Formats: sequence, structure tokens, C-alpha cells
Amino acid sequence: MEIFTTIASTLVEQLQKPTLAFLIAGMMLAALGSKFEIPEPVYKFIVILLLLKVGIGAGIAIRDADVVSLLVPALGATALGISIVILGKFTLARLRGVAEVDALATVGMFGAVSASTLAAGMAVLDDSGITYEGYIGALYPFMDIAALITAIVLAKLSLARKTARSVTVNAGGTATLGGPAMRTAMAKTPEGEDADTLVRGIMVDTFRSPAISALVAGLVLGILAKPDSVFDSFYEPLFRGLLSILMLIMGMEAWSRFAELRKVAHAYILYAITAPLIHGLMGFGVGLIAHHLTGFSEGGIILLAVMAASSSDISGPPTMRAALPEANSSAYVGASTGLGTPVAILSIPLWIALAGHVT
Repeated sequence: MEIFTTIASTLVEQLQKPTLAFLIAGMMLAALGSKFEIPEPVYKFIVILLLLKVGIGAGIAIRDADVVSLLVPALGATALGISIVILGKFTLARLRGVAEVDALATVGMFGAVSASTLAAGMAVLDDSGITYEGYIGALYPFMDIAALITAIVLAKLSLARKTARSVTVNAGGTATLGGPAMRTAMAKTPEGEDADTLVRGIMVDTFRSPAISALVAGLVLGILAKPDSVFDSFYEPLFRGLLSILMLIMGMEAWSRFAELRKVAHAYILYAITAPLIHGLMGFGVGLIAHHLTGFSEGGIILLAVMAASSSDISGPPTMRAALPEANSSAYVGASTGLGTPVAILSIPLWIALAGHVT
């Protein structure tokens, strides 16, 4: 009973902190029909600055980090991204009224990482005085890329199998299994050399996305250069103010996206509400393993759970749209941004309470 009391009190306390308060305020503005809006270029600028800050901070921390201490969480993050997609393939994809390709695109988004949710988690821990490893931001690409590649490859295989079952009647009256459509799909099917090409293309597209590019650029600068002075004087002071604006935007976006979920199967609503909690528990478990093996901090456990609970809101949508044009964007974007992101952010106090109780 004590743990539930602790979780409830922590939740109430954290909802009053700026990060979560601005998210809720954005949702309230959208619900009331407010015309308030932030221009798209300003939104993109804020996201890039936040990711550069996270990347540079992680790179500075990596310079002095122990390789083994970093390797275990990195492998855990990769395994989490793959496991979340596979779990979704055998749950969401099996529900009635859910197309397999749409489901795989959705679970790929939930297996990938939300940079804004990670930044929000860091801000909440900072406000609470909970320390964590500075290289946490470096775990982002491991989970993100692993989930996106796994989901897209499985979706391509599913499309190829469906095409193989189709029968085309030729002009001469003969029937061909799959026909021209089959040959087109097989050209994109991950088999043999085509699989290598597909995976390589996905990785290139992912790393070229603005989110990953900014994060990786920050990591490289933090490791190889000495950006400590500009980090302390520019990025650090701006971080909380920019994050509060981003949370306001995300709250309004989440409310508007929720309407899109009504157009698709209700299974997506159920998944979007429960998946962040299940995935967060998976991340929490991996963090505990790393804690016992390498002394991974309490804050690190919490942030790994936050990363696992989050769903991609920056790198995922353009990657899925380019790689899986057949997938319904209302399903995977609506589920991830409309419900998944606010649930993940609002669950941060849960992981704080659990970590305090367990560790």
C-alpha cells in the first residue's frame, strides 16, 4: 500500500513542475479551441537546439565515461527497440480490424524514441535533484534505429507475402502468381543482397533526418571538440525555456491528433494508452540489470524507462512515411503523438517513484 501512496504523491508533485504543467496547458488550450499557435519554423528551431544540447552534453560526458559502463546500457537500449517491435507484431498486429502494415508502422514509432520526452525526463530529474549519467543522450540512436529498422523490414516482408498470394490473369488466359506487382515487391523485399540494401537505406535515411543529425553532430562535437564554454553559456541557460514552449506545442498537437484516432480501429487507442506503461516497465527492468552489472544510476534507470515508454515524434514519422507509404499515417502518427506521447510524459513520476522504492 505504501508504494501506491508514494506513486500518487509523486505524481501530484510532478504534475506541478513546469515540464508537465506546460504539456497539460497546451492540451487545455487546444480543447478550448484557442487560436494560439507557434510557427512551424520556430518549432523546428527549438527541436534542433534541444537535440544539440542533449547531444553535446552526452558527448562531453562520454569523453570521461568507462566503455563497459556505456556498452551495457547501449546494448540494452538496442535490445529494447527490437523487443518492443516484436512484441507489437504479436499483439497489436493480431487484433481485429488492424492491418499488419499499419500495426508494424505504429509499433516502430513506439519502439523508437521521442527526443522531446527524453528532454522532458531530464528536466524533471534535474528539478527533483536526481542525478544521472551524462551519456544518456547517446543511447537515443541505439534504440531509435533498431526499432525503425526492425519494424520496416517486418512490414516489407508482410507486404511481399501478401503480394505473393495474389494471382494475375495474363492476356493469354494463363495465371501468374503475384504477376508484375509481385516482381516489383520482390525487388524491395529484404532477401539476400536486397535485405542489405534495404537496411542500409533505412539507416542512411534515419541518420540524415534532422533529429538524428543534430543529435549525432552534438555527440561528435562533445567528444572531439571542447564546446564546454558555449554549452554552459548558451545551450544550458536556454534549455528549460525552450523545453516549456515545446511542451506547450506538443500538448496542443496531442489533443488535435487524438481526433484522428477516431478514424481508425479502437485497438490503436487501447495500444497507445497501455504500450507506454508496458514498454516503460521493460526499460525499467533493463535499467535495473545495468544497475546491478555496472552501477547504472537511479536516474539512468528512470531515463531508460522514459525512453522505452516514449514514441518517436521527430525522426519516426518522416522515416515511416518514406519507407512505408502504404501505411495509414492517421494510425501511427495519431496513436504515437495523440496519446502515446502524453501518456509517456505523464508516466515519468511513476518511474521516479518505482526507482526510489526499488533502489
